[in-house]
Amino acid sequence: MSETREKLLEVKDLHVEFGKGRKKFEAIKGVSFDIYKGETFGLVGESGSGKTTIGRAIIRINPVSSGEILFKGKRISGKIDKETNREIVKKIQMIFQDPMASLNERAKVDYIVSEGLYNIGGFSSEEERQLKVKKAMLDVGLPPEFATRFPHEFSGGQRQRIGIARVLVMHPELIIADEPISALDVSIRAQVLNLLSDLQKEYGLTYLFIAHDLSIMRFITNRLAVIHKGRIVELSETEKLFAHPLHPYTKSLLSAIPQPDPLSEKGKKTLPYDPSCHDYSVDKPEWLELEDGHFVLANNKEAEQYRKELAN
Repeated sequence: MSETREKLLEVKDLHVEFGKGRKKFEAIKGVSFDIYKGETFGLVGESGSGKTTIGRAIIRINPVSSGEILFKGKRISGKIDKETNREIVKKIQMIFQDPMASLNERAKVDYIVSEGLYNIGGFSSEEERQLKVKKAMLDVGLPPEFATRFPHEFSGGQRQRIGIARVLVMHPELIIADEPISALDVSIRAQVLNLLSDLQKEYGLTYLFIAHDLSIMRFITNRLAVIHKGRIVELSETEKLFAHPLHPYTKSLLSAIPQPDPLSEKGKKTLPYDPSCHDYSVDKPEWLELEDGHFVLANNKEAEQYRKELAN
């Protein structure tokens, strides 16, 4: 099925390192995945697993140590020409985790939403700029007259909507949503998720959605990759991953999802993940496709066991 769809982004054997010499730290270790046009692809894992580092590497904030990232078939990692860089700035945008810290407190909303347009010269007249800002604000459910206010006058949910408007005004194709609701009150998280879903349908957007909450991922993503300490350990269609998790780390994450029913929650058994359950001393793990679109990091012995699980 996926072979007939257009690959918007390709990440191939990505490595990201920080520091040098003895202080060198490999944050991302050979990560590979594709994102198809129009889908919501999820990256899930615990804090420090490397989710945000991957997003920042795609948007060229973090330099890539080795491997490559392709956008619409064109390499965008490493040294690129000015024209390609300009296209990336316009076509790939990021919604940040903290709506408090990601907005300039000293700037009015009008300038904040227009910032990208100023950077790339994305308007021919002041009237056109104002029209673009007005449309972006209406798209995220904010009255255009809010443009004259400062960020401190808004709630967390409204601030995140301003952040989304700042992204939308650029007419991007790929939006990296880095835990966009984790800093928000529970009561308004669903509103922001529904807004992102509505915007995707209206504009044909593609999302890379980064989060640590699997229950949210089930609601919004089409395909899901589970990352642990810089490596993707499992990748599949979201519902398939929930129905047939294979890797012990994936099973551990799923077992920790809170249950809405108090009795179920009380009787729930969480599965702790112990990396020592893998014996990779001789039989090294590989990135294997065990069924159509379902990949897992496993050695030969584990792959045989996982295939038996899928057969049952």
